[in-house]
Amino acid sequence: MQTLHIPEREERFSAMTEILSVAFRSRFRVLDIGCGTGSLSERVLARCPGARVVAMDHDPVLLAIGRHGLGSVHGRMTWVDTDLRAPDWGRGLPAGRFDAAVSTTALHWLKPPELRRFYRGLGRRLRPGALFLNGDSLPAHPAGRGRIARLAREIRHRRARTPESADARSWSEWWREVSKEPGLAAEWAEHERRYPHAHGDDPASGLGLHHRALRSAGFHEVGVLWQNLDDRVLVAVR
Repeated sequence: MQTLHIPEREERFSAMTEILSVAFRSRFRVLDIGCGTGSLSERVLARCPGARVVAMDHDPVLLAIGRHGLGSVHGRMTWVDTDLRAPDWGRGLPAGRFDAAVSTTALHWLKPPELRRFYRGLGRRLRPGALFLNGDSLPAHPAGRGRIARLAREIRHRRARTPESADARSWSEWWREVSKEPGLAAEWAEHERRYPHAHGDDPASGLGLHHRALRSAGFHEVGVLWQNLDDRVLVAVR
């Protein structure tokens, strides 16, 4: 499903893990923000033998799939249920600061005030000099308006039309199938309680907003290290 919507997904993952592998040559501690089923965490752990990951999300369905599918990866991965929108989102995390934080296709769900507050809290959980990597669709114009944004969406849509995508599910189809899985009945009920309304478009996906919010939160370097159309990996230094 994710690859259908984000054809360059693996390229983005590869760029993010390469940055971490160059930045950290020995053991380091990573916070995976909005981890979902753990796709990014899995790739970080595979590429960086010294990485230890704390993966956080608030969707009980995705966390259940991740916990059952990946487990603790030989003690290198810990799963945490926490809501990024809450002021005290970091309360459930293990003690101590992190050397790096990563996120992919997650933070655009936050409203601008929530995003700014989250970045301020994130800054307090990272050690000085730590890296934050955000891989997402980060258009230059708010809410992806304008001709450039439309061209990027059309190119991405064309790229997704491949023989390999024939069996891929759309966003709504994937969630509909998950909702019928008996082994996830309890998690689905909790998902429905936590998310009574479907996700909608949110202006927090704009590149400029993230840049300004990170600088305001105390990150002294912010820049793009990888880009494919408007899909970018934004890197910030604490």
